[in-house]
Amino acid sequence: MSDADISVVICVYTEDRWEDILAAVSSVRAQSRPARETLLVVDHNVALLDRLAREYKEDTAVRVLANAGPRGLSAGRNTGIAASHGGIIAFLDDDAVAERDWLRHFAEGYENPAVMAVGGRTVPVWASGRRPLWFPEEFDWVVGCTYRGLPPGRVRVRNVLGGNASFRRTAFEAAGGFATGIGRDGDRRPLGCEETELCIRLTRARPDAILLIDDRAVIHHRVPEPREHFAYFRTRTYAEGLSKALVARSVGSAKGLESERRYTTRVLPRAVARGLRDFLVARPGGAARAGAIVAGVLTAAGGYALGTVRAARGGTTFSVAAIPDGTPGGHGTANGGAPGGSGEGGGR
Repeated sequence: MSDADISVVICVYTEDRWEDILAAVSSVRAQSRPARETLLVVDHNVALLDRLAREYKEDTAVRVLANAGPRGLSAGRNTGIAASHGGIIAFLDDDAVAERDWLRHFAEGYENPAVMAVGGRTVPVWASGRRPLWFPEEFDWVVGCTYRGLPPGRVRVRNVLGGNASFRRTAFEAAGGFATGIGRDGDRRPLGCEETELCIRLTRARPDAILLIDDRAVIHHRVPEPREHFAYFRTRTYAEGLSKALVARSVGSAKGLESERRYTTRVLPRAVARGLRDFLVARPGGAARAGAIVAGVLTAAGGYALGTVRAARGGTTFSVAAIPDGTPGGHGTANGGAPGGSGEGGGR
């Protein structure tokens, strides 16, 4: 195993994304800095597992394996980590394609031995061909993309975004894997924040750890038509509030909500003002964007309040997976010291 080798993990769960999965793998194959391997982790779908195994039967650079843990994105990622051979593990969404220099920019970040994680910039590809007029860029995290308000360039951050991220293997040895029960699970409520919880846990285990986002490491993420509607926006922001309550329960509200406070008190008021200004000068969508921001904040706050109550009553649990000894090919989970959590999963 080389510390500089990069394994790419793509978690998949439905044949409905067959063409997207093939495109994601092709984008990894085309990297200017080749990956050591691509691992396709199939989430409890035997038909998809068999179909992908046949598709890549002759391709030694692509490995197809089943999620060895409970259903959900976190367990799938942990399966990929345990089975991988690289000293760096990168994660790519199954409905995204990476630009040619994606892995090269990740690798550059790790030239500093203190860097434990490097994330990138995720650009939305709208099914309708254009951003809905009412949809604020500050809420692009709703559709799994980089949102307006993040600093440009290569910058230090609290956490990377999971669909376009990489970690040193030693990060998982220090902090354990992704927590199960906190993130997404098939097509149920779209919870998230598993990467936030992991990153905060990592910096507690390794106070010297540096986490970066490099906006040159770009992927293009498909946004399906149902997610362009306000109904999904409302559902996703509510689920984000639930997820943030779990993170706060696990790592404390000071760290769990540190970035969110700055985002809510600085980024969003400016965005509302910008939307109202656009409305006053008759630019399309200005009032709708301002309204969507207010609605998003209120629904997220509602989810956070309910999630906090549920966690305090002890009705929710999640566990942290231990990646076994950093040894490729092994699988396993262990209950870790992450109190709180959710029994609900989410759609991808």
